[in-house]
Amino acid sequence: MEYWAEIVGQTDAVRTLDRAAETGVVAAHAWLITGPPGSGRSNLAFRFAAALIARTAETRESVFEQVRARTHPDLGVLTTQKLLIDIRAARDIVTTAHYAPAEGRYRVIVIEDADRMPERTSNVLLKALEEPPERTIWILCAPSEADLLPTIRSRARSLRLVTPSPADIAKLLHERDGIDAAAAERAARLAQSHIGMARRLASDEGAMQRRDRSVELALGIATLGDAMRAAAALVKVAEADAAALTEARDLREREDAMRSLGLAPGAAIPPQMRSQMRALEEDQKRRATRSLRDGIDRILTDLLSVYRDILLHALVASDGDDGGIDLINREERARIADRAERWGPIRALAAVSAVETARTRLTRGITPALVLEALFAGIIAAEEPV
Repeated sequence: MEYWAEIVGQTDAVRTLDRAAETGVVAAHAWLITGPPGSGRSNLAFRFAAALIARTAETRESVFEQVRARTHPDLGVLTTQKLLIDIRAARDIVTTAHYAPAEGRYRVIVIEDADRMPERTSNVLLKALEEPPERTIWILCAPSEADLLPTIRSRARSLRLVTPSPADIAKLLHERDGIDAAAAERAARLAQSHIGMARRLASDEGAMQRRDRSVELALGIATLGDAMRAAAALVKVAEADAAALTEARDLREREDAMRSLGLAPGAAIPPQMRSQMRALEEDQKRRATRSLRDGIDRILTDLLSVYRDILLHALVASDGDDGGIDLINREERARIADRAERWGPIRALAAVSAVETARTRLTRGITPALVLEALFAGIIAAEEPV
């Protein structure tokens, strides 16, 4: 099972997929891999894809290197940097699915973020799942089965992932990436078992500093003025985080596009070629919008961990024992204890609920600054004496 060693905490799922890939005759032509963010859905999907494509167990790793780079001729990937998967992209991938495999046993189509398919796009996919090509396997990834249409769910074999433990993630970071054990433990704990975020916090000092800044701002709010300033500051934190993720990629894409047009990077763009570059710029703007909203959602997840710690501390302290509380944000134990004493369980629970409301508002397209302002203003209002 060494091939699956990087898949953390998913023993049952790995056993199921390994058995399916080894037989050479896959019982299901479509698989739905569900699990919470950071559970490793995409990593597992691409590992499974490579195992299906490879003709022998010995060639799995070499095939996976191509799959990971998205360069294998028998792999199709449908993903998006936008808020929703475009129907035209879905039609294109359905066409790809009907090609016979060029090198491997199967042609495999992976749909990341299948929950981002609106109903019209899902219906395009449904037709392909109803009459699947003989040598094509579909792998869909989503947070939960409820995120997909019932007609899609009924045509796929479901595989539910569990949330990996922070200890398992810390072990992976330490043994595979060579990260100091203490740093790996802290990153895994603060990432709340999100594998990708744990790796980033452990290896990117800037990411950890931005996370610490978010928590500091949240715990420093005492007045409505503080709330408005914190909201503005957190938007800037999210913008910096999004820029760190996208700037290098945007520049590389622009340079590659110019080379494909026969232009040197930085050269003037002839009028007849500007439409191609404008299309790239529009795609990058849409990706930047999604990256910013994803960054705000990560901040809200971090804030949720703070308010969850306050609630836990308030509940335990109300029973007369505040020792040995397993906090996510242990580094802020003193400030969390102080806030828990002032708030009590009811206000702490209200803050937790307010974050969930804020996350819902974010998905509805409300401006991030307004989402954060409403969140903090509501928490301040709840803290005021009646």
